[in-house]
Amino acid sequence: MTHALIVIDVQNDFCPGGALAVPGGDEIVAPINAMMPDFDAVILTQDWHPAGHSSFASSHAGKNPYDMTEMPYGPQVLWPDHCVQGTNGAAFHANLRTDGDLILRKGFRSNIDSYSAFFENDQTTPTGLEGYLRTREIERLTLVGLATDFCVYYSAVDAARLGFDVSVQMRACRAINLDGSLASAETAMKDAGVRLI
Repeated sequence: MTHALIVIDVQNDFCPGGALAVPGGDEIVAPINAMMPDFDAVILTQDWHPAGHSSFASSHAGKNPYDMTEMPYGPQVLWPDHCVQGTNGAAFHANLRTDGDLILRKGFRSNIDSYSAFFENDQTTPTGLEGYLRTREIERLTLVGLATDFCVYYSAVDAARLGFDVSVQMRACRAINLDGSLASAETAMKDAGVRLI
């Protein structure tokens, strides 16, 4: 069974000093680099928003970062502007190895956010990752990256729902932990059949 490492959004804006910094986000770079040779394939995802993206609080009058709003596809956290296409914030962390098999950009549609590496937040629009993995006959996935309770969580649950054998290497992830979101994400991943290592 072919085994892939999925590296989620290890980008400057999610690391200390970034626009949407995840505490300790840069601490996972060395462990991820060390893991890469152990896998048959390495896939990196990259949050890639156009300026003025609908998930940015700045796009909604009277709203602040981390407020909730209702989108046509459901509830949406409003974020600080982050990972804007072509900016340094959207670039991968300088020390992260990026010589993997595929870089998949997500969140580039201006009217819908994309936490998962597999689907936009409407849970129906695919990113193309499933097709790539099926073509490569990859059945086992280990996920690492940022943030545990958002993009890693959504990606892991979607992967399990699609029938992949999924684990999350927790030492190579870090969380935002908004109002207990980490504990909720861990419970939901376990309930979906994801192994937390």
